[in-house]
Amino acid sequence: MSAVYDLHIDTDVTVQLSDCCREDAQAVFDVLDRAYQLEDMAMPGPHAATAPAATVWMATFDTAGGRHEESPAVPLTGMVGALLTGGYRAVDEVEKVLARSFDIQSLQSVSGDQETEARLLLASR
Repeated sequence: MSAVYDLHIDTDVTVQLSDCCREDAQAVFDVLDRAYQLEDMAMPGPHAATAPAATVWMATFDTAGGRHEESPAVPLTGMVGALLTGGYRAVDEVEKVLARSFDIQSLQSVSGDQETEARLLLASR
C-alpha cells in the first residue's frame, strides 16, 4: 500500500446521519466543515427528502485538512443519529468536535483492526 492510502485511512471519517430532517443534517455537516476538509458529500435532492422511505445523509471528512475552526452550540429540531467510521484517532477527534456543538449520547462503539465505528445520538444543547 502507498503512504497516501495509509494516510487517508488514518484521517478520513465517514459520517452518516439518519432519523433527521435535511436542515439538521446540514447543520451537523456545517459544524464538521468548519473544522475539517470535506472529501465527499451525498445529500438527496428535494424530492427524496419528502419520500416516505428512510433517508441517510453521508459525507467524508479529512481530519488532517481543513480550517480547524471551532463552532458554537448549534440548535437542532430533533435528535440526529450519527454513525462515524474511520481510524481510531480520527473518529475520536470528530466526536470531540461534535461534542462542542451538540449534546452527545454514545450508543455503541465497534472496533476493528484498522478502523472503528461509533454510533451517536446528537441533540441541541
